[in-house]
Amino acid sequence: MDFMIILSIETSCDETAVSIVEANGGLTEPYFDVLGNSLFSQIDIHKEYGGVYPMIAKREHAKNLPPLLLKTMTEASMYKEVNISYMDEMWNEIEQNLSKEKGLCEDLRKIFGKVLKPDVEVISVTSGPGLEPALWVGISFALAIGKLWNIPVIGVNHMEGHIASVLLGKTEESSKSIQFPALALLISGGHTELVEIKNWGEYKILGQTRDDAVGEAFDKVARMLGLPYPGGPQISKLAEIARGQNLPHKAKLPRPMIHSDNLDFSFSGLKTSVLYYIRELPQLSESDKMDIAREFEDAVVEVLTEKTKQALNDMNAKNLIIAGGVIANKKIKESFLSLEKEYSELTVKTPAQSFATDNALMISCATYVNVILYPDLLRKQNKIIANGNLRLN
Repeated sequence: MDFMIILSIETSCDETAVSIVEANGGLTEPYFDVLGNSLFSQIDIHKEYGGVYPMIAKREHAKNLPPLLLKTMTEASMYKEVNISYMDEMWNEIEQNLSKEKGLCEDLRKIFGKVLKPDVEVISVTSGPGLEPALWVGISFALAIGKLWNIPVIGVNHMEGHIASVLLGKTEESSKSIQFPALALLISGGHTELVEIKNWGEYKILGQTRDDAVGEAFDKVARMLGLPYPGGPQISKLAEIARGQNLPHKAKLPRPMIHSDNLDFSFSGLKTSVLYYIRELPQLSESDKMDIAREFEDAVVEVLTEKTKQALNDMNAKNLIIAGGVIANKKIKESFLSLEKEYSELTVKTPAQSFATDNALMISCATYVNVILYPDLLRKQNKIIANGNLRLN
């Protein structure tokens, strides 16, 4: 079935997201029409802690999922109240399944107790990787509404969602399918991975971080510099000022594993080098912060680019996909787009800015790919479990 309407839920970290998408075109020319899309970011809640607290994220997901689903269905013109009620036996079972999510069943029943089943073929939810307490809320909620409306529910790999995010958008280029073989660099707060893609569903991790993910390193260095969370945009802002003012290059930081004989990454040592450098300064001035931010960002860009080029030299990739929240970094994006000049047969694909961070739309795209590949997913309910360390394979 090439045409389908998909309701997707994403709760892997600190974004609660729900979308309804109309997908068609198959895997040769996939196209996604967004019918409804809602997202709540918890950044302001976690900002005071300097990072994401899993149990706080879990609580906020449970609080926000019912109203976000209401908002999304309303936007998609699918929220229709009817003069019937679902059976108490069904609600009792749902309540039992949602017993660990305080107040979620009550909110779900209050909002959707008399709502007509939406015109949706499949419900999908992120099952990993991510924060397991946060993942479980989304999974439990998806299974509850799947039971309520008798719609099949499937689990989706968050990283495959990031890969598929480049299919989103209305421009001619973004609507084209991915050409295989392809290489993906997935960079976010929790992940740094180089992935060979032979075809949809055929993935091989070529390299990954051995310690800190690149986004995590940005946040930790920002904290050392006294910058607010999330640190990535703050580092980039200072780095751009340093380049614009042509400040002297005082800080000298290493490029970890840049010439190693593998495609793995390591950013912990780079982060520690920043700490040692700051300790040697008599005081940390604003110009010092700008200089360190620029040097740190340059080091990250050089390592990411060099490792990706090593992988490209070993394979005949037609597409290079750069996805994940860190692609919002202007310097990183520019560096990878410039590779098209160096590799004449290569097309670099990045998601639109609004689709770079965690969102439910990318989960819809990955859902469509999986259902096209494995139609039986709609006919049998496989057990969905939260796996914080789920891998692409």
